[in-house]
Amino acid sequence: MTERVLGRDRQLRALLARQQLLERATTSPAAVVERVGGLQTQYSPAGYVGLWSRLAGLHREDLTEALRRRRIVQGWVMRCTIHMVSAADWAPLTEAVREARRTLFLRLPEARALDMPAVGEAVRGYLADGPLKQAEIVSRLVADGFGKTAWTGAQLWVDLVRVPPSGTWESPRAQLYELADRWLGRRAAPVSLAAGQELLVARYLRGFGPATSGDIARYGGWTLTETKSVLERLELRRFRDEEGAVLVDLPRAPLPPAAAPAPVRFLGAWDAVLLLGHAKRTGILPAEHREKVFHTRMPQSTPTFLVGGRVAGTWRFVDGEVRTTPFEPLSPAADDEVAAEAERLSAFARG
Repeated sequence: MTERVLGRDRQLRALLARQQLLERATTSPAAVVERVGGLQTQYSPAGYVGLWSRLAGLHREDLTEALRRRRIVQGWVMRCTIHMVSAADWAPLTEAVREARRTLFLRLPEARALDMPAVGEAVRGYLADGPLKQAEIVSRLVADGFGKTAWTGAQLWVDLVRVPPSGTWESPRAQLYELADRWLGRRAAPVSLAAGQELLVARYLRGFGPATSGDIARYGGWTLTETKSVLERLELRRFRDEEGAVLVDLPRAPLPPAAAPAPVRFLGAWDAVLLLGHAKRTGILPAEHREKVFHTRMPQSTPTFLVGGRVAGTWRFVDGEVRTTPFEPLSPAADDEVAAEAERLSAFARG
């Protein structure tokens, strides 16, 4: 059977639709986080901006409350980076990436001599009486002779989550850690590796598809062989891109027309919609502007805004107001739309 060819514009509209960037969702914060494959939140206010752009009527306290009520949880998940995911998704997604993350960590020269099971047990002991700040955990690891590098891998041998005020708009650098099983209770119960892998693929395709097997492998930190083994267990539809690469997808995931209207949207730092293979394939971030967003001399990515579904400039907060810097002059209509959305985001930031 010959697979249907999806052009770049059609793939871009699929990505935007699945990320709720064509039309904001009207559901709960936790449900949106599940739909879009989690929110990458090294800088937690970026998660608030990302969710605001995807969920109609969001107020800042809505996400803060979801974190406090343990409906959304923040911790290391895909690619060893901090994500906000739903409480229900945390355990299966963590299980899906655990071994790949451990293998990558143990390749570091400074990690080879570490007894990581012992490190995990030590950290669990430090947290026996409740949450601790990252600096305190690191200090105790050093005092016990494990060294600072042990902390980098500790979260791969004992399941930890960041708990409020960590992850909130008001305290983005609180760095307060708790044992996941105590914070989430039954929702942190172990799941099978197979179930976790299948959920991760489903979440990725629902949020970023259609995708190549390589895209999925990079998202999960898996090898191509592992990825293809998981894909064989799932019922998927297949397409090809304009270069002939096979794209897999969920059977009934949104696939809007290439000309579907794409409104102005604002994204925070490190928004996953601009990362990995799907970003290059769909052209959401034009290659000539990539270094303006991600650069080796910058500690983090630059917040961006989309016009017509593609990154058209950067923005920042200045004295509580959103200030935009387009890459090129905008049309009068686009300029007005950007200004209006910037004012709405400023109001959101003011709380």
